[in-house]
Amino acid sequence: MLMFIRASKKRGSDIYLQDIVGVDREGNEVRVEDKIADDKDPIDDQVSLKMQIKRLREVIRRVLHGREKVVIEMRYGLDANDEMTQREIAGKLKISRSYVSRIEKKALHKLSKEMQNGEVAPIGL
Repeated sequence: MLMFIRASKKRGSDIYLQDIVGVDREGNEVRVEDKIADDKDPIDDQVSLKMQIKRLREVIRRVLHGREKVVIEMRYGLDANDEMTQREIAGKLKISRSYVSRIEKKALHKLSKEMQNGEVAPIGL
């Protein structure tokens, strides 16, 4: 696409959304509009998701304490953590992987219960 735009600039011509910039693997023409199309979720879905995430973070802060909170944050990459496996968390906390699993299961149960009692439906972690 960049090559097409550069070539068009050299020729001094305008670029239109319907201009063909190449072909795909199946031999179909690819147009500028195909390359710049926004495949993201509609804005209302994005807003709804952000509201659910905000609510979930509030519930985590209020309902989970100690290791439960730490395990969930590490496991799902919350608060600037990278997602970690149960084995990685166990190594970091110096506990067994099965204990991490039990902590995670208990914490998720608490979160699910709290989210179901609230106004917003639970979201999958």
